[in-house]
Amino acid sequence: MGTGTRDISVGFTQRKFPAGTHMCFVYDSEAERRRVIAGFLAAGVDAGERVAYFADAGTDDAMRWIETAGVATAAQEERGHVHVAEAEATYCPGGRFSPEVMFDTLRGFRNEGDEAGYDGARVSGEMSWALRDIPGHERLLEYEAKVTGVLAECEVTAICQYDAAAWDGATLLHVLRVHPMMVVRGQVVENPFFMQPEDYLRTYIDGH
Repeated sequence: MGTGTRDISVGFTQRKFPAGTHMCFVYDSEAERRRVIAGFLAAGVDAGERVAYFADAGTDDAMRWIETAGVATAAQEERGHVHVAEAEATYCPGGRFSPEVMFDTLRGFRNEGDEAGYDGARVSGEMSWALRDIPGHERLLEYEAKVTGVLAECEVTAICQYDAAAWDGATLLHVLRVHPMMVVRGQVVENPFFMQPEDYLRTYIDGH
């Protein structure tokens, strides 16, 4: 774990990427969102990875479309191959968001997968929970900047989902600054807005 040498399929494009890549997906079409995310999750299942989906719009609905899209069966969900959980409960256990706690959650997810015999891990989360006035939500961008290193360290590949209609443009620009890769028109591309985490934290977080 943490070697960064294993390239994986993300499912919706032919190009492969290092395990542990941190991507953002700013979307304006629900159909496109489901197509991209279904491909991403299904590729993880096919590769024998442990897969997690953090749904902010309801886990029952997420499980239905995941099954309908052919990503996973109910049996795979039941035995933990595919883990569907509420986004707010995952990111904000105890009603508060702490980047450090979430980092431990991601590391634990990978370690549990290794112990269960899975060959890697990937996650995708709907980030709309952070639009609510949850204690700690103001640390979202700090988290996104720092989690790039955590994901690379434990080789958990991630797509963070942002609804373009729900977030203001200024915040979305910051979202782009903290993700090295972005999903655009069904392809993963290097993000021209990306800032190295230490530069972003020094410029926008530290001392503010």
